[in-house]
Amino acid sequence: MMTLKQWRWIFFIVGQMILSLGIAMTIKGQLLGIGPWDVLHVGLYQNIGLSIGSWSILTGLLIVLITAAAQKKWPKYGTWLNMLLLGTFIDLFNWLLPDVTSIAAQVVFFVTGVVIMSYGIGLYVSPNMGAGPRDSLMLLIVHKFNISVKLVRTSIEVIVALLGWALGGPVGIGTVLIALLIGQFVHYAMPQCQRLLLKVAKQENSEVLL
Repeated sequence: MMTLKQWRWIFFIVGQMILSLGIAMTIKGQLLGIGPWDVLHVGLYQNIGLSIGSWSILTGLLIVLITAAAQKKWPKYGTWLNMLLLGTFIDLFNWLLPDVTSIAAQVVFFVTGVVIMSYGIGLYVSPNMGAGPRDSLMLLIVHKFNISVKLVRTSIEVIVALLGWALGGPVGIGTVLIALLIGQFVHYAMPQCQRLLLKVAKQENSEVLL
């Protein structure tokens, strides 16, 4: 019988895989636009090379170093794993998924990808193994300057999307939809994932996750 710790690791890693699958699906359906950070990663890929996943890792590493220097402490190991696994799995699914050209197929890929991303976030966050680099940056700014999470998150994503757009990344209505709606989907997905974790680990209260 697996322990709670083992289940937490399974949820964390599987969540990264599902989140990456959702991101890759929105990239395949990029006619509508993609998430703000992915706009930047695609723009860097188009101008410099490497791969989209590699740029996800490199920008994540830069953010980790900035937040670690500002906080004078290294983040949890889950943050490092998030950075590495997400970029690796994005490249894997970008390679595995077929390219789609029709508008209908791109819409299906995009919408399905957004829902899958939400549950991926819910799965990897529910075991509380450490926030991703970009969420860590957001929390750092919130605590340093006493600004609302909503304002900080929106500001960061607008700046990142503009940088990616300047590099030729695919910005569209989908970019706006992801920025506005992903939080709403995660709001419903996360409690479901937490209950699932408690159920499979046969725990009776959520305090074990704190």
